[in-house]
Amino acid sequence: MIQLPSSISTRLQYQHKSLLDIIDGLSDEQIRKVVYPGKWSIFENIVHLATYQHILIARLKLILETDNPVFERYTAEADPHFHDNCSKTSREIMQDLLTTRKEMAAGILNFDEPELIKTGTHPFFGKMTVLQWLDFFLLHEAHHLYTIFRLTAELRKEQAG
Repeated sequence: MIQLPSSISTRLQYQHKSLLDIIDGLSDEQIRKVVYPGKWSIFENIVHLATYQHILIARLKLILETDNPVFERYTAEADPHFHDNCSKTSREIMQDLLTTRKEMAAGILNFDEPELIKTGTHPFFGKMTVLQWLDFFLLHEAHHLYTIFRLTAELRKEQAG
């Protein structure tokens, strides 16, 4: 019997919370500062994480309701919700990220085998089960958390002089 592995369920429930520790002590001005020209700020990375959760929820819903839907490549730059969310406060974005994740995780933790093995086709990775979509989502999130960690380190070095 296939079930949600603890490696996925644990990261789904807790991985995003490391963000709070990573950015602890930074001002809103620092969070919004572009450290590397042409690259996202910490804030834009957080907005992307919050916005992409909603994309995943919609994709999982479609996967569960249809037979192997095919998805276009997601880009934040082409997503009007990403741009709308960039005009919100850091507090609003963090609240959305945390609340949405709690609700999302609660639903996913109840998925059974028939739901976990349903498939949807990713434009780069091909046909993936719900389990693979979840792993992909969590690895993608971890990449952005690492990016935020690096940006925070740069800001703290600047601050230290």
